[in-house]
Amino acid sequence: MKEFNLIATCAAGLEAIVGNELKHLGYEVQVENGRVRYHGTIEDVIRTNLWLRTADRVKIIVGEFTALTFSELFDNVESLPWEDLLPLDANFPVSGKSQKSKLHNVPSVQAITKKAIVNKISSVYHRRTQLPESGALFPIEVALNKDKVMLTLDTTGNSLFKRGYRVAKGGAPLKENMAAALVLLARWYPEMPFVDPVCGSGTIPIEAAMIGHNIAPGFNRDFVCESWNWVDKKISEEQRALADSQANYDIELDITGYDIDGKMIEIAKQNAQEVGLSDSITFKQMAAKDFRTEKINGVIVANPPYGERLSDSEGVHELYRQMGDVYQPLTSWSKYILTSDLQFEQYYGQKATKRRKLYNGSLRTDLFQYWGKKIRN
Repeated sequence: MKEFNLIATCAAGLEAIVGNELKHLGYEVQVENGRVRYHGTIEDVIRTNLWLRTADRVKIIVGEFTALTFSELFDNVESLPWEDLLPLDANFPVSGKSQKSKLHNVPSVQAITKKAIVNKISSVYHRRTQLPESGALFPIEVALNKDKVMLTLDTTGNSLFKRGYRVAKGGAPLKENMAAALVLLARWYPEMPFVDPVCGSGTIPIEAAMIGHNIAPGFNRDFVCESWNWVDKKISEEQRALADSQANYDIELDITGYDIDGKMIEIAKQNAQEVGLSDSITFKQMAAKDFRTEKINGVIVANPPYGERLSDSEGVHELYRQMGDVYQPLTSWSKYILTSDLQFEQYYGQKATKRRKLYNGSLRTDLFQYWGKKIRN
């Protein structure tokens, strides 16, 4: 089976987490800004699409080269083995981006790339007329950075954060892959209590439950590569069956999501039901300030409102104070709180053990980490 050079793309700050996921799946990796490189067959492509929790997409690298002129771009693109990937009727839109490169006009870069691929495919299939592009979707990207060109073929389709379980959402939902990253960064294990005190539509508790049960995050959706004529449907069926066999639904989890808004709790319950995890998560309407527990060695992961609007900031700062009052006495619990408010520690009343910069979309946020001291049972 043919082996490809692959990349898993991700949000800034998550590269090391994606790299660790791939290592745990058995791949050798090279971590770079915004992506992780690895190698694999189409079987590995489907496997990693199914299992990667924190990545955005899995892409095949078709070629890499330097181009300072449009002529160099055209010739290098045309020389690549497109006929191995694209059938005659392939629908292959070309997107592009360019940073710090002489070829900075992105529409021109896209048009030249498209023309070069059309030339190559036409010559291979001995076509003199326009290509039909009536078949399956093969999304191509041409990306330039400091005159280095990378041509990739997207195998994922809709971003991996679209798990397929979100039947409803709130005003500013956290993407599923970012929620999974927060759970993984919290070093939570299934035998530990897990609490999200501001759970909104339930994304963080649902991702925690999927991790706890070892459920492949992509099991409930399709990938664009599964529609390609050269991808054997048996490969998908086998990988999906294998993923399903590795899930452990028998393990008992102690996961709770609270929110002050009862409507959000109902939405969270609907989403958990959609993914089949209603029995694994308790959702309850409650304000963060009212949280109390006798449990030990738990983990709190929270994505509270950030107070981006001036009118909201006073209420948000009060919430941070309440969190500090409630959580600081829980010395055996670890707390992980994501916010773009860099003054969070001031309102919370305690300096974080560690801070980690993450990007929630294009917004710079910090994960304030307070590590608990475990009590030996």
